[in-house]
Amino acid sequence: MGQPLPDVALASTQGGVVNSAHVAGRAVYFIYTYTGKVGHPDPENWDHIAGAHGSTPQALAYAKTNDAFAKLNVKIFGVSLLSQEWQADFAALHRLPYPLLSDFEGHFSSTLSLPRFKTGGEEFLTRLTIIARDGIVSHIRFPVSSAQDDAQASLDILREHS
Repeated sequence: MGQPLPDVALASTQGGVVNSAHVAGRAVYFIYTYTGKVGHPDPENWDHIAGAHGSTPQALAYAKTNDAFAKLNVKIFGVSLLSQEWQADFAALHRLPYPLLSDFEGHFSSTLSLPRFKTGGEEFLTRLTIIARDGIVSHIRFPVSSAQDDAQASLDILREHS
C-alpha cells in the first residue's frame, strides 16, 4: 500500500480522459477481465478459465450500489484492456452511472504490474480491486473470488476506514 497510481490518461466512457494519479479524494478502481458484446463470441476457452466470467455482474453490482459510494464521496471506475468503444457499448447498454476506463495500451496495468492471463492469442487483466485516496493506493483486494460481491466488499472496507 502507499504506491502512487500511474500518471496515465485513460479514455472514459463518459467522455474525455481520467488520470488516476490526479483523482482527488477516495476512489475505487475495479479491474475486470472482459465484457461480452452482441455478435462477438467469447474468447477461446473462456468457459474453462476460473474467474474469467463475472464482469457483467460485477459492473451491475457497482451500479446498484452507486448511491452508497456517492454518500461516502467515493468515485467508482471500472478498468480493463478493452477499447473505449467496446466499453462504451457495454456502459450504454447497462446504463452505468460511473465511467469505464480503457487501458487499451496497457500503460496503467503495466506500471502497477497487474496480473494478466492469455487465451486465444489475447491478453486480459485478472480481476482485482484497488481503493485509493488522492491517487495513492490504500487497499488492494486480490483475488476477488466473487465478482458480484466485490462492490459490497469495497463498501465495507471504505466504511471501516472512514
